[in-house]
Amino acid sequence: MVIKNVNLETVCGITSKIPENPYAEFAFAGKSNVGKSSLINGLMNRKSLARTSAQPGKTQTINFYNINEQCYFVDLPGYGYTTANVKVKEQWGKMVERYLRRTQMLKLIFLLVDIRHEPSANDKTMYEWMTHYGFRPIIIATKLDKIKRSQIEKQVKMIRTGLQAGKDTVIIPWSSMTKQGREEIYTLMDQYLGEKEQGTV
Repeated sequence: MVIKNVNLETVCGITSKIPENPYAEFAFAGKSNVGKSSLINGLMNRKSLARTSAQPGKTQTINFYNINEQCYFVDLPGYGYTTANVKVKEQWGKMVERYLRRTQMLKLIFLLVDIRHEPSANDKTMYEWMTHYGFRPIIIATKLDKIKRSQIEKQVKMIRTGLQAGKDTVIIPWSSMTKQGREEIYTLMDQYLGEKEQGTV
């Protein structure tokens, strides 16, 4: 995948209608401060199009980025923001559920988990939720820069065990500094986009 054009096309709030997009969608989910915006910016080759913040919970909408007039990156609201009130948390959950239930073009969903720690209760719930709706999440193990290379295999195994994910579940370590993992993610996306071009999707 070569990123040529990027446009924030649609921003969906709590009461917004989920758009009926003409292209394949690739969605990104993860708890607040897991590095989701940094990942999306890294994939789009942009420094700050997806907003990053020292304040967790910045993303409170579903943001649709049009990529090359070919596909969409869908930035889902971060979950697990501890200082958000119960009502706000429920609204965020309903937004994500509504998207997963209504979208017709979602081809891959990426679940971001901090490689340094065992998956949280929210991470596990989100993984179970996604599989319940028939998706096979790709796990992105973020914060790779924060651990030693010798620890990677051990931490990836910890994440797989914590999520009770099968051996066929893809887990990709990601570095926001070196962009390690980007080509693997591009390859997965290209497989779907290539099928579409051939008329098999």
